[in-house]
Amino acid sequence: MKMYLISDNVDTLTGMRLAGIDGTIAHTENEVHNELDRILKDKEVGVLLVTEKAYKLVEKRVLDIKINYPTPLIVQVPDRHGSDRGLDSITKYVREAIGLKI
Repeated sequence: MKMYLISDNVDTLTGMRLAGIDGTIAHTENEVHNELDRILKDKEVGVLLVTEKAYKLVEKRVLDIKINYPTPLIVQVPDRHGSDRGLDSITKYVREAIGLKI
């Protein structure tokens, strides 16, 4: 299995290519949808990385894929500008999952 990246910027794609991960640039919602269609047909892709900005363009579709398709595993990654999730994102997920304030 291989990893693949859908990125909204060249810098993130270049960095991932240096790490051996192939990918493509998609700036519009339609471009991201087209790439998702292509990736879903490629059974070699086991992990799909999507930058946060590209993810936001097709969030409902990605959630549908996560629920209804066994592969690929889709992971939202920050781009070169950092994360939009905020500093407390992991603590927030834990709090929501187990109901405890830490």
